[in-house]
Amino acid sequence: MLTTVIAVLGTLAGALVSGLLQHRAARSDRADARGEQLRRDRMDAVTALAVAVSDHRRSMWNRRNAELTGAPAARIEELRDEAHRTRSAITDPAVRLRLLIADEAVRAAAVEATEATYRMRDAADVAGLQSMRRAALSAHDDFVNVAGAYLT
Repeated sequence: MLTTVIAVLGTLAGALVSGLLQHRAARSDRADARGEQLRRDRMDAVTALAVAVSDHRRSMWNRRNAELTGAPAARIEELRDEAHRTRSAITDPAVRLRLLIADEAVRAAAVEATEATYRMRDAADVAGLQSMRRAALSAHDDFVNVAGAYLT
């Protein structure tokens, strides 16, 4: 009888230990999955912001170049509308980035890439516009490099 009780207790203890190990493994798997999902979400936010800033930079180039070179008013108005759409498209990924990435270097680089593009509207002449475009491209590359280093 005593051997039966010991055998039952041993079986129950084994089942308990096995259950605890399975629970811990499942919890670890869930934590890994959440971590990987967060990394993908962060990558998506960085990529979406980089694309939106690139689109707006192109739009700002087209708009300001048309203004500086005397394009017809209808064309300038069309390009202005496009610039408003592309600027608005920056909002969503910029907010997602701020919510998902607390790193100040990444946030500062994102802000600089965005603002460097916005500053293109202040170009006084085509040479100034080209210079501002180069600065915006450089800020964009810096943002991608800083974000990439953070994400690795």
